[in-house]
Amino acid sequence: MSTAESTRPATGRAGSQSTREAARRRERSHKTLIYTLLSIGLLVMLAPFGWMALSAFKTTEDLTASPPVWIPTEWTLQHFRDLLNVLDVPLHFLNSTFVAVCVTAGNLLFCSMLGYALAKLNFFGKRPIFGLVLGALMVPMNLMLIPKFVLMSQFGLLDSYAALILPFAAGAFGVFLMRQFISSVPDELLDAARVDGANEWFIYWRIVLPLVKPAMATLAIFTFMGSWNNFLWPLIVTNDPDKYTLPVALATFAIDPTKSEGSNGMLMAGAFLVVLPILLVFIVLQRYFTQGIATAGLK
Repeated sequence: MSTAESTRPATGRAGSQSTREAARRRERSHKTLIYTLLSIGLLVMLAPFGWMALSAFKTTEDLTASPPVWIPTEWTLQHFRDLLNVLDVPLHFLNSTFVAVCVTAGNLLFCSMLGYALAKLNFFGKRPIFGLVLGALMVPMNLMLIPKFVLMSQFGLLDSYAALILPFAAGAFGVFLMRQFISSVPDELLDAARVDGANEWFIYWRIVLPLVKPAMATLAIFTFMGSWNNFLWPLIVTNDPDKYTLPVALATFAIDPTKSEGSNGMLMAGAFLVVLPILLVFIVLQRYFTQGIATAGLK
């Protein structure tokens, strides 16, 4: 009887160990499947960008080769030189940079200020204002193009940098994002600063903003990307080629038959220049961006 009793625990331990091993194998196979699917999805998403980036450095023979050539047989910068000869790329690049930087700076300042007010201050009309912000999130951006155009026209700002910047200097998404993050800042910390004699501007600038850097970086990336890639609005409000942003200038070049005929290489080079600043901004701010996305679900 003692022998049977000693055998049962050993058998039970062996059974539980085999069960755990089977569970681990299932978990490993499940992770392998997930990583495989994600890798395939990543390749599908990166393939067009990879083709565009590599085509910018291909020779004309490689671009017209059949079957298509992925890796250039000979790397060249000729398409970039040709594009600079027919298009004032530095001017349009500076236009895009200036507009995107101003729009991003405006959103970081105004959205964080309003977000701080909605999150930490008590004033008359606070709830209706926040309701308007939420309502604005539901309005399609294209629906606002005509009202914005009429407003810029009445102010006499068409065909100017102000028309490219002012309508996007603050946005409902940025206000909502900053309000949610600033709400997580402890009220006790702000009350302690007020007891020490700090005014609201000092609290906002020196206490709140340093604590919401991930949210600021996230908003900066989204705003910069949206402004840099904005095509329809700059196309509508600018007629002077010297005010064109890079996407608009590249599009007008692409549809001009006198310039764009047989210029696939130049178009790929221009598209590469459009994408490059966004990649650089993301690489610089990716640590804060990842923090902002990871903590967004906790707000």
